[in-house]
Amino acid sequence: MENQKENHKYLETNGDYRMRELDKSDLEQFNALLQYAFQVTSYELLQTGWEQDEIKYAKRPILEAAYVLGWFYREKLASMIVVYSMKVNIHDNIMDMGGITGVATYPEYTGKGLIHSLMKRAINYMHDQEFPISFLYPYSIPFYRKMGWEIVSDKLSFTVKDTQLPKARPVKGMVERVSLESEDYKNVYSYFAYQRHGAMIRDSLAWDEYWRWENDDMIAAVYYNKEHKPLGYVVYYIANEIFHIKEMVYLNIEANYGLWNYVSAHFSMITQVQGDNYSGEPMAYLFEDSEITETISPYIMARIIDVKDFLTEYPYQIQPEDFKIHFRVIDQMSSWNNGDFMVSWHNGETICEQVEDNQSINVVELSINTLTTMLMGYKRPTYLYDHEKIQTEYYMLTWLERLIPVEKPYFSDYF
Repeated sequence: MENQKENHKYLETNGDYRMRELDKSDLEQFNALLQYAFQVTSYELLQTGWEQDEIKYAKRPILEAAYVLGWFYREKLASMIVVYSMKVNIHDNIMDMGGITGVATYPEYTGKGLIHSLMKRAINYMHDQEFPISFLYPYSIPFYRKMGWEIVSDKLSFTVKDTQLPKARPVKGMVERVSLESEDYKNVYSYFAYQRHGAMIRDSLAWDEYWRWENDDMIAAVYYNKEHKPLGYVVYYIANEIFHIKEMVYLNIEANYGLWNYVSAHFSMITQVQGDNYSGEPMAYLFEDSEITETISPYIMARIIDVKDFLTEYPYQIQPEDFKIHFRVIDQMSSWNNGDFMVSWHNGETICEQVEDNQSINVVELSINTLTTMLMGYKRPTYLYDHEKIQTEYYMLTWLERLIPVEKPYFSDYF
């Protein structure tokens, strides 16, 4: 143990507290903190079909494939954070993304600023790795807002009674139940993600996270057209006469009809359908009986890690060559993001320069939070202006509305 301590490189020390990266030797402590903080007991996992060894090694890939940082108190893990290397579709531009997860502290170590320092280190790490943006699932929205993250996507949960299910519509294809490892199913999502703003591009680790804590009763069903081309899928399970939809994805309206035909075919087995919709648009309008129940809740937060890189890569709707816009950004966690970023366009290329903060025209002043949610399309510029989230001259709203694509993000993953 003493040799192991000597080999560890500590990034910060504060009395008996030491910060360092975690490795395979920390797997047991890593799992223990995760299960404690997120209230996942071994008993619950065993009840859903997990073996004891599977529980122990379920999160091992994280320690091998992610950046995991923690504070240790006398060699006992006290607090930690995990950063995944991922990719996300930003208005048809595939960007590198740092996925924050595993943010946890034992209660006896709270109030000591451990998470704050870990978050700052994580931001610096993502900046060094040239991740333009970061996503996370928040356990406390106010806490992460202080760190610069902002809501960018909602989850719309719905309940449809069996009597409200849509009537069958004629389609030429059919639905087939497939293995959860089906390439057809994964290919449909991949095609969808490359077309849909906000969607995560799932690699093998992301797929593992997608399924990690699901029960063994989960089923995948794929819609094939008459040429047997996969065009959509629904992932679901049935329990207590309720059809639970984890995710429904379709590439065209034919697949949408086919999948709902399939769900409705369970009419005699179920009393209602429950599920989640991540499109940002309520579903009620599309039902003949629109008196279904829908609830909206914030789902994913995001944060621009490098303003200059993000503004350079961002796919603006127009590229006016005779126009320059100044984004005056305030970021309390990242010094490199503070200042005036001038964006202009030349020969189809976006140019972003950090300039002296002395401009008086075409200036949009806003926080890193607001810049993130605006460019992600979650809230429109005029809405943010009306609610005093951005400071600018009124005429600039027309420019911002023209520059920023009109599409809300779709994000259904949890990691």
